[in-house]
Amino acid sequence: MTFVRRSLSQGDLDMFVAAHERLVEGRPGGRRLMLKFVDLNGLDLSGRNLAEADFTGSALENAKLVGARMNGAVLFCADLRGSDFTGAQLVRADLRGACLRGASLMNADLTRADFREGVIAVPHATKGLAAVRHETRQGIADGATFVGATLDGIHFDGLNALKADFSDCSMRGAMLTGANLKDANLTGAMLENASVDGCNLDGARLTGAILTGVAFEKATTTRTDMTGVLRSPSADAKARAEGLAEKALDANAWAESGGVFGQPAMFDGEDLRPLGDRLKGLRMPGLSARHACLAGMDLRGVGLQGAGLEGSDLRGCDLRGADLRGARLNGVLLNKADLRGANLGALALGKGRSMPVMLIEANLRFARLEGADLEGARLDGADVSGARIDAASLTDEQRQAIASRAAIAA
Repeated sequence: MTFVRRSLSQGDLDMFVAAHERLVEGRPGGRRLMLKFVDLNGLDLSGRNLAEADFTGSALENAKLVGARMNGAVLFCADLRGSDFTGAQLVRADLRGACLRGASLMNADLTRADFREGVIAVPHATKGLAAVRHETRQGIADGATFVGATLDGIHFDGLNALKADFSDCSMRGAMLTGANLKDANLTGAMLENASVDGCNLDGARLTGAILTGVAFEKATTTRTDMTGVLRSPSADAKARAEGLAEKALDANAWAESGGVFGQPAMFDGEDLRPLGDRLKGLRMPGLSARHACLAGMDLRGVGLQGAGLEGSDLRGCDLRGADLRGARLNGVLLNKADLRGANLGALALGKGRSMPVMLIEANLRFARLEGADLEGARLDGADVSGARIDAASLTDEQRQAIASRAAIAA
């Protein structure tokens, strides 16, 4: 780009941002942040509320935007190379034509953000906006880090993201049409119903990825590693769904009647995904679902006291408000699961005895645990990398149990 952007100091930027925050929060003296074609390289916007702010054509190379709230922000054709968006909120952000080469977007929320090609009117080097030329910019994210990010419904059409890291990302319904993801890392990524027509996945790693509803016939998959991927439920699993649903209702009746009617459910090794949201809110204490597949299911408010779920796949599950007291979750996969407000405390057994939740060697990478009760839970060797946990709720013993595997997110 040949034109010269005007520079802004950190002090001036803070002043403009403060006015924008007043506007967003409905306080007097507010003014929308409009910083088009401005040099903001290396400046710090971490934790600021930048919703709907406009950074069209601006340079934020190596800028710090950790935890910034940028829902609906306009970063059209912005230079974001090496910038740090760790944990930032960028829902529906306009990133068309932006350059994110080498940027960090770890654990950021980019739901329905737009990375498609953009056409920008570039000011003349000396005449400014009086004489402009139009340039077509392709979205670039080569070498960018999206680890653990939420990319559901994102528009990555035509994006260049060579060697980018998308491991443990949620990419449900992502539009990857014509994207270049050569040599990208998509290990453990959740790509349910993503569109990959014309996508270049040559040399990409999709080890352990969830590929439900993904058709690769029109994608380039030369040298693509798909070891251990989770595909759509089999015809047999779909055929068994009604029978399993009846067993779940029997288990709920057993709980409601105090053991008079029904019986606990036995789902060991079953693929329960065809049940959809039919388990939501049911009480199924004593459930046995060892090595079962429940990935992506809606299990809000489910009662699973004392359940045996060892080795099961619960990645991306919605377990908000679930009662998991005393559950055995050793070795379970809970990557990107939503456990906000869940009860993971000890189950009282009477006469002063109780049974703690067992999460030994469990994978809780990038899970949401805000407001969850973890009293007495065994976390020996559990991986909570990027997980959102109320740090104050953990005991010293629990901290020590996970210290060798991951840091605790406050």
